[in-house]
Amino acid sequence: MNTARKIALWLDDRLHLTALFTATAGHEVPANSGSWFYVFGSGTLLCFVIQVITGACLAFVYIPSTNEAYTSLEYLNHAQFLGWYLRAVHVWGSNFMVAIMTMHMIQVFLFGAYKYPRELTWVSGVFLLLFTLGMAFTGQVLRFDQDAYWGLSIGASITGRIPLIGAQMVHLLLAGPIIAGETLSRFFTFHVFLIPGLIIALISMHLRLVLTKGINEYPKPGDKVRRETYDAKYKEIIKTQGVPFVPDAIGKDLIFSGLLLIAILTCAAIFGPKGPLGVPDPTIVDTSPRPDFYFLSIFAALALLPAWMEVLILFGAPLVVLSLLLGLPFFDNTGEKSARTRPVAVLIVIVTVLVLGVLTYMGETSPWSPHMTAWSENPIPVAYLRHRTPLQLRGAAFLQNKQCRNCHALGGVGGERGPALDDVATRLTADEMVRQIIQGGGNMPAYGKKLSPAEVEAIVSFMQTLRPNYRPAALVSTNPEIRK
Repeated sequence: MNTARKIALWLDDRLHLTALFTATAGHEVPANSGSWFYVFGSGTLLCFVIQVITGACLAFVYIPSTNEAYTSLEYLNHAQFLGWYLRAVHVWGSNFMVAIMTMHMIQVFLFGAYKYPRELTWVSGVFLLLFTLGMAFTGQVLRFDQDAYWGLSIGASITGRIPLIGAQMVHLLLAGPIIAGETLSRFFTFHVFLIPGLIIALISMHLRLVLTKGINEYPKPGDKVRRETYDAKYKEIIKTQGVPFVPDAIGKDLIFSGLLLIAILTCAAIFGPKGPLGVPDPTIVDTSPRPDFYFLSIFAALALLPAWMEVLILFGAPLVVLSLLLGLPFFDNTGEKSARTRPVAVLIVIVTVLVLGVLTYMGETSPWSPHMTAWSENPIPVAYLRHRTPLQLRGAAFLQNKQCRNCHALGGVGGERGPALDDVATRLTADEMVRQIIQGGGNMPAYGKKLSPAEVEAIVSFMQTLRPNYRPAALVSTNPEIRK
């Protein structure tokens, strides 16, 4: 023990470990900051550490080549011992990192922790969120499956529309004018070296700011921030109520981080990794390449935009949002911190979460796009086939084989691009059905040249049976009141 003590003192004398611990992990924080509301920052850091460790392990096997990337992922999934689980932990760690960081930003916003003197702490956090999303996007591209290929194609198309520098930005993004072998190498460099390096630098800056400007005290209604008095007031709080972060205030962070780690490992074990979903093939057009969940809201918003708003929203909205986020601590620098006395802030969070939630749901279901495999994966429910005539059954077969189910749901299953067919006979007469099929209308293309008269007759015969028993069939009339 005496020898060990001498070695410890010798190392401390040269490395100043005690002073380093006191200035970092042992620095004093307000006692009321040891709250469950303050655990999201450490949770985000844990997720990043998991990403670095699992990413380094995956890099031993992954080959950033258009010919080998898909094969190396298949090898990880099916041949490498626990390779699938390593990929799953990396994927779910990314999902949790974005989610926890978003919750951290919301907490900071509601607690007014972006105000004086922590403006740069907020700004560095905003950039950390942007780079984290950049990591997520580049990671999705590295899967290099059908989803990744066509998602990148859409991203490159959007980038190419930037005024004046669009072509140069596409060349920078793809390492050339098109998606090729150099593209994957470029994204591998972004994902493994450039963006993680920037994140590490920003985390260092962020933690430095936390140490120098302190952790925001738990806000109380009526306790306003004033530049002239806040610094002295915070020093008094630390002097009278301060406790060392380690070991006094770190308890809840450790518990939350432990639960978070268990959640990531459990989700990885239950749900597994994502993809790869099909070999990337430029000749097979993917009508709806769906991104990972954190981009689904953007995906949905862009899909639902009217054509005349595309350029304005694509390039104006990000600039406005980023300007508001970066400018927030400068134009709302003092005053109340507590969410109880800031109803506008609470309303902004609620509306933003609801909008993003609805858009994410719509992005997941993507009702504006056909489900190209619905005709082969979703059979017609048996209830719609009972007691049907041979002609009607033939029409049901045509309805399925001609891929109508890709756009029209039946029995609650199928595409949502067009209206559901469960009650189509209550809306359209037989003649109207024939006209709609042959001539098209609305969002529906004309199929007059693709279906024979016999096929149309069979399909319409079957569709005339599609109505609830308690509702009458549509009447032959030009008066809409009679149809009701």
